[in-house]
Amino acid sequence: MTDNKGAAVDISVAYYRSWTAGMLDSASSYLAENVICSAPAGELNGRDAVRAFMEPFAASLTGSTLLAAFGAGDETLLMYSTGNDAVPSAPGAELHRVQDGQIVEIRIIFDRLPFALARGDVVKT
Repeated sequence: MTDNKGAAVDISVAYYRSWTAGMLDSASSYLAENVICSAPAGELNGRDAVRAFMEPFAASLTGSTLLAAFGAGDETLLMYSTGNDAVPSAPGAELHRVQDGQIVEIRIIFDRLPFALARGDVVKT
């Protein structure tokens, strides 16, 4: 794992470790009340909305590996791989903006195809 230490990186990694361990109370404490999250499913506004979005996925995890964490100023980029019973390995990345010790913005990127295939969705090419 690449790791460029800094306060923003420490906060982002602590958030990642909390939600991937299913500790959503702890994870939520790293989020600003008015956090904005852009995810493949759309935009989420506020700590409660982000928690509600993350909780089912976090509960389904069978494993997670942090591949890289890098930060510059108030921004952090995490790359990781997660797995659950349906999809044993799925890469993801998050870009965080941190202010006053809390994450105020999250941009999540992940490949939705493995999840669609696991559900048996028809995929057109």
